[in-house]
Amino acid sequence: MTVPALRFQHVAKRYGSASVLRGVDLEIAPGEFFGLVGVNGAGKTSLIKCLFDFCALDGGQIAIFGQPHARPAARAALGFLPERFTPPYYLTGKDFIQYMLTLQGLAYDGAAAAAMAQALDLETAALNQTVRHYSKGMTQKLGLAACLLAPKPLYVLDEPMSGLDPKARALLKQQLARQRAAGSGLFFTSHALADVDELCDRMAILHDGQIRFTGTPAACRDQYGAATLEQAYLACIA
Repeated sequence: MTVPALRFQHVAKRYGSASVLRGVDLEIAPGEFFGLVGVNGAGKTSLIKCLFDFCALDGGQIAIFGQPHARPAARAALGFLPERFTPPYYLTGKDFIQYMLTLQGLAYDGAAAAAMAQALDLETAALNQTVRHYSKGMTQKLGLAACLLAPKPLYVLDEPMSGLDPKARALLKQQLARQRAAGSGLFFTSHALADVDELCDRMAILHDGQIRFTGTPAACRDQYGAATLEQAYLACIA
């Protein structure tokens, strides 16, 4: 039997008296592209924080390729880009990428870094500029480049399209397709249901700290008798 890339079992998280995750159960298969959607405050980012052991669970378990998520060795299998990505302003783009790769025991390859930057519509010259001069879109592209340059079996991206213009969004989707072809999986959050519909093998709708739906985007439309994923989503959380 194939071991899931991620397994969330009855995951619960509270902040004070507020329950933000209430018995979340999810499984993501190796190589699968899986989207997690929900309104602001639904618990998406909290679930990712729990996955990376940034905060303690109040109940349940999380496994990464069969290993407890609290083990650093288990998390080494994951590439991660947070929603609010803020690199050190005094580093150049090259310095940041090199630093992130070094932390993972990987060598910096200037040609590969330049190629990845170009693939994401980040000018190569920007790698020699300090991050303080970057726009929001440039900063997001830098984070994505640093993440994708490290080969991982699973990438976890929190709102990866944030700040990207239409061209950059299209190019990122092409790059993600290359990662899929290489055997990597993707677990990402998004407010853009069109992106989820286009990219994902399966999706889950998280609402009020609980999973309301898990399945393919087509199955979601069918279950709620909706012509679009947006309409199905609204029916699901009603």
